[in-house]
Amino acid sequence: MKHPTAVLIEDEALPRQRLREGLAELWPQLQLLAEVEDGERGLALVLELRPDIVFVDIRLPSLDGLQLARRIKGLCHVVFVTAYDAHALAAFDQGAVDYLLKPLSTERLQETLVRLQQRLQLPPAELARWLRQWTPPVLPAAAPAAPLRWLQASQGERLHLVMVADVSHFRSDNKYTCAVTADGEFLLRLSLRELLGQLDPEQFWQIHRAVVINLAQVSRVERHLGGMDVLLKDGHTRLQVSQSFQPRFKPM
Repeated sequence: MKHPTAVLIEDEALPRQRLREGLAELWPQLQLLAEVEDGERGLALVLELRPDIVFVDIRLPSLDGLQLARRIKGLCHVVFVTAYDAHALAAFDQGAVDYLLKPLSTERLQETLVRLQQRLQLPPAELARWLRQWTPPVLPAAAPAAPLRWLQASQGERLHLVMVADVSHFRSDNKYTCAVTADGEFLLRLSLRELLGQLDPEQFWQIHRAVVINLAQVSRVERHLGGMDVLLKDGHTRLQVSQSFQPRFKPM
């Protein structure tokens, strides 16, 4: 009997490594044919290699996981990997589609692999029709969420828990955000816009389209001809305030 095969499509190095190692430990018979970091190349590999299973992140460069699933059209079993879309997880959990929530847990991965081993005896589900028909449930209005206190962020290949109060400022880095602290810089897989909605608006102010500061870490504000700068308490960081955000500092 041939060993089952899989392709892993994930653009983050650390989750990709953890999933690869988890698969090797929990299902050594599974043959991982390839790993790829973006949806377009992932789709090409799936069509070329025809694996039994695809593990695919929902948020990917060029072609996201849901778009890729529509294009596969029942060629293989699909497991979504996601750090977002919490309202959709129950839907993924009921059909032929499964999900893994980041950061990955060994227990949840084991459950997924048991399901996959059972489903390999059946043809892959026709996901395209399911995805067209599926509509996210309308959730009741919830009370405003409490501001973030901790962040899960990476520094190289290591994952850290960073206290929000320790962050002097956030800086946009394409689709990611860099959190700057006295201990160094940490990378968040969130855009600055997504993050801003989860921070305490009384403590964190946007001063530039790419910069948000922690007011508790501000030493002073300096005005100069044609501009304004914020100086942080570290004694050396100077951040420019865009003209559109300068009125917030007028009373100061």
